[in-house]
Amino acid sequence: MSDPTQEAGGQMPPVAETPDGTPPPGTETEAAPRDAAAEAAAREAALRAVLVRLRIAGFKSFAEPTTLDVLPGLTGIVGPNGCGKSNVVEALRWAMGETNARAMRGGEMDDVIFAGTAHRPGRNQAEVTLLLEEALGLAPPPNQSAAELEITRRIVRGEGTGFRINGREARGRDVQTLFADIGSGARSSAMVSQGKVAALIAARPEERRQVLEEAAGIAGLRARKHEAELKLRQAEANLTRAEDLKGQLEVQRQSLQRQARQAARYRNLSGLTRQAEAEFFSVLVARAERDLVAAREGYAAARAATQA
Repeated sequence: MSDPTQEAGGQMPPVAETPDGTPPPGTETEAAPRDAAAEAAAREAALRAVLVRLRIAGFKSFAEPTTLDVLPGLTGIVGPNGCGKSNVVEALRWAMGETNARAMRGGEMDDVIFAGTAHRPGRNQAEVTLLLEEALGLAPPPNQSAAELEITRRIVRGEGTGFRINGREARGRDVQTLFADIGSGARSSAMVSQGKVAALIAARPEERRQVLEEAAGIAGLRARKHEAELKLRQAEANLTRAEDLKGQLEVQRQSLQRQARQAARYRNLSGLTRQAEAEFFSVLVARAERDLVAAREGYAAARAATQA
């Protein structure tokens, strides 16, 4: 009997990271920030969190929904070749955020969906759910206060894959970081497959460092560092754009200042012009009134002289 993979049950298995420690491609960016208290709660939860149940439906050879309870102690999966032992471990890795279809022994991710047999039709979707207990503070908001975490990954043929934490949509990166925080994950050293020990002996120093980081429970920090660097670069780009915009606005401000000064001068000159016009017309009216009075007096004098 050959068992290509074995896993110790009870303590939670791991998160997907690329060889350089960054989350694999195809995951979303930008994670919800956590304060110091939340980080402390997450570290404490990482020491207690355990996998207690695995539900598989439509994944590889599991055509019908199957539930596996992981009891305290050591759990072993035994059986003849081809009975699906490897598929159980692959279901764990897939639910933890594995993004490489070849790591799932497939050409594309849709290949994890039950393809059907001569006596059973294929499925259109696959779903794997992991139930964690003692996980208070481990998940990102809004699930930080949940002591139990139900992490589900579903794939629909031709439509892609998605994650949910306690029924709420989640990003792949959040799920990967969650498992990295507890020293586990799709590609961590917690998953010991056939030939893994020999590969570790022959591993490069960088690869051994990754194993040590996972064993120390700090693998999640590398993902957060990468995310912080992405945010920093984005902030620097935003700052550069803001500086450019500031320069453009400064040019507009100076132009508007000139226009405002011109408008103020125009209003002042317009007021002076109206005042001068009013005074001019006032003088004309006064002169006309004097001329009218003089004309009337002359007319009266002439008329009196004529009558005399």
